Amino acid sequence: MTRRDSTPSDAFDADLAAPESFAPTTFLPEPLDHDPENRRCARFGVGELVYHKLFEYRGVVFDVDPVYQGTDEWYEEQARSRPPKDEPWYHVLVDGAAHSTYVAERNLMADVSEEAIDHPLVPRLFDALVNGHYQPSQGVN
Repeated sequence: MTRRDSTPSDAFDADLAAPESFAPTTFLPEPLDHDPENRRCARFGVGELVYHKLFEYRGVVFDVDPVYQGTDEWYEEQARSRPPKDEPWYHVLVDGAAHSTYVAERNLMADVSEEAIDHPLVPRLFDALVNGHYQPSQGVN
């Protein structure tokens, strides 16, 4: 479930390919059950609206890594808050932008606004926003 075509980021510096050349990754169909004894369970699933606590932006999760999948070099340079590597990290489409971010779970909280995300890839990856949750596109696996 890793994306190798973009650089991870817990800030704003991971650009996605243009929509015409975007190759979607494998999605988790549902959020993983949260089990406090198993820290590899994800709190958020694909299609869930999230809010970044440090950088104060909204977004939608489009992929989940059970643990950090980036390089040690990137982590040392970019992940200044030193979030845990052994917990879930999320690929997020940023509202009002055309890029994605790679974010540690501890930096995210649920966005309860139920408002749509303005991002050029949302229509390609999701079919509809229903009760504050995007439904993954039927063509994406």
